[in-house]
Amino acid sequence: MSRFARGLRRIALPTTVAAVGGGALLYSYRPRNIPGFEGPAVPPPIYGADGTFKLPRFPKVKSREEQIAALKKSGIEEGEEYDMLVIGGGATGAGVALDAVTRGLRVAIVERDDFSSGTSSKSTKLVHGGVRYLEKAVWNLDYNQYQLVKEALKERKYFLQTAPHLSSWLPIMLPLDKWWKAPYYWAGTKFYDFLAGSEGIESSYFLTRSKALDAFPMLKQTDLVGALVYYDGAHNDSRMNVSIAMTAAVYGATIVNHAEVTGLLKNENGKLCGAQIKDLIPERNGKKSEPITVKAKCIVNCTGPFTDSIRKLDDQECKEIVAPASGVHVILPGYYSPSNMGLIDPSTSDGRVIFFLPWQGNTIAGTTDEPTTITPNPLPDEKSIQWILNEVSHYLSPDISVRRGDVLAAWAGIRPLVRDPKAKNTESLVRNHLVDISSSGLVTCAGGKWTTYRQMAEDCVDAAVKEFNLPTKPFVNAPRVSGTEAVDDGAILDGTCQTHNVRLVGAHGFSKTLFINIIQHFGIETEVAKHLTESYGDRAWTVAAMCKPTNLRFPARGERIARLYPFVDGEIRYAIANEYAQTAVDVIARRTRLAFLNAQAALECLPKVIDIMAQELKWDRARQDREWKDTVAFLQSMGLPEPMLSVTRAQVEKGKLDFSSSLEYKMYSRHDKPPVVEE
Repeated sequence: MSRFARGLRRIALPTTVAAVGGGALLYSYRPRNIPGFEGPAVPPPIYGADGTFKLPRFPKVKSREEQIAALKKSGIEEGEEYDMLVIGGGATGAGVALDAVTRGLRVAIVERDDFSSGTSSKSTKLVHGGVRYLEKAVWNLDYNQYQLVKEALKERKYFLQTAPHLSSWLPIMLPLDKWWKAPYYWAGTKFYDFLAGSEGIESSYFLTRSKALDAFPMLKQTDLVGALVYYDGAHNDSRMNVSIAMTAAVYGATIVNHAEVTGLLKNENGKLCGAQIKDLIPERNGKKSEPITVKAKCIVNCTGPFTDSIRKLDDQECKEIVAPASGVHVILPGYYSPSNMGLIDPSTSDGRVIFFLPWQGNTIAGTTDEPTTITPNPLPDEKSIQWILNEVSHYLSPDISVRRGDVLAAWAGIRPLVRDPKAKNTESLVRNHLVDISSSGLVTCAGGKWTTYRQMAEDCVDAAVKEFNLPTKPFVNAPRVSGTEAVDDGAILDGTCQTHNVRLVGAHGFSKTLFINIIQHFGIETEVAKHLTESYGDRAWTVAAMCKPTNLRFPARGERIARLYPFVDGEIRYAIANEYAQTAVDVIARRTRLAFLNAQAALECLPKVIDIMAQELKWDRARQDREWKDTVAFLQSMGLPEPMLSVTRAQVEKGKLDFSSSLEYKMYSRHDKPPVVEE
């Protein structure tokens, strides 16, 4: 062998290793357009040459009265029949309505309570593929689980693209207490990254013990050897749900909340052709509500845990398909976790997974998974709350006492696991979601999870279009959702499913720096401005404009409704005028998230909320009294302590609540003596 060949052999291996390593490094740190970090599709408004400042002219949705009139019209006038009537205004129902209306169909959606009033507002607030599902798929060689993860990861990207103001990337830490776990979980998180593919997400990485404690100072140091960090999505679930519904309304769908389906209509051939609807708001005002007949070619059942109740309106003898499971979450103060990193425990004391995540300035922990019965507002049980607190304490430093009195709110959501009524084994649960069409034509879409709501809606509308030969068509004269002429939202609407490209209300003008423009124009506090832009996107311009001037030097606008939280008066007015809020619970639970963040703070601000709503909606004293009673009862399902359930409005307004017997009161030092007596 020549000297040249021997030299070539010596450098071949190190050169190859260097090339592969360099290529991997270059790939990891390549410039990427990560979803959620793009600039706004529409730039913020600026002052014109004449000195005027023109706010975006956002398209106005019809009033609730106009929407109800449209429902009535469908049952009376020839040619006004809807192509599709969707029952249920949760994530799935709103998603189906948006998908169908953007395909050029005439759509109506009705909801017995409020948009996102059930399961859709009580999630873990994650938009994720599911690392635990991936682990099961690998160990059980389960291709269906693998497909479920793959589908969810694809949908995760669409959240960031269509609603960047409501969704964000969240790094989640997986602490390691044994060195042998490092390669195992590293391989798992890297496989998770690989499945995300062209999604363009940040890559997972390893942290040494010191770096892990720097990133998450609350961690228990005992046995900690390091941590792995991977990325998933987080979102504001009920605001996302409301935004989907309002986007459908902007595109022309008839949407009505607080309207209950009391019966289904069939023609002479036994096929469904409509429904009987009852508007529940007049009764809240002490008036009689007349039944409304709505005609539609196709009826879609998207009622989550209540799926079987609608199926029984169609066929009283049908077999129930929902297997409800309860999941409890608790809210703790923000100091329990870093503001920008969550934590996952993949193997709790009983084998379940628990998340510990920053959310809206507080910390959310959960969830449990227990069989349950179906009720409108299930109560969180004390056993589940204590289990969550106990599991959380295992990961936190022993210096940090996890106290029951630190629980600011707690709730139970019902997950509607479903069985396929047409499967050979009707007892086995469907892994992802189900679209079923009964002999009379009732389309049922159930199961799944928040992350895959859009894919569920697409599959459902595809099935309905095929079964009922619905006339999809390109959307002409689409509304300018951005409020400007800069973006033609109708250009992509060709009659096929385009919801993966349809930006939701508020998305067009959102950017990470929009809050600065809001501060500089309206003189709103920084915390409030960030909250408004991250909850309403570019509609923050409208919300801020609806805040009353304070007559202070600063802030110039925006009166907080709760002292410790950034929710302001303009949000209540906006919710009524632009988001169909009809009750105080609609505002404190689903338009703002105060009830989910702090049940007692929600109680304390309730008089102010009712006063503003009474002014806007012309409520009399009887209606205001009913709102107080109903809202306090609802707050029990949010973890409001038992002694607070009997307080009166007068007590709250005068600041005469007795906290002396509460857990929270007894947790803190309330005397003026020095903590240590000096010699």
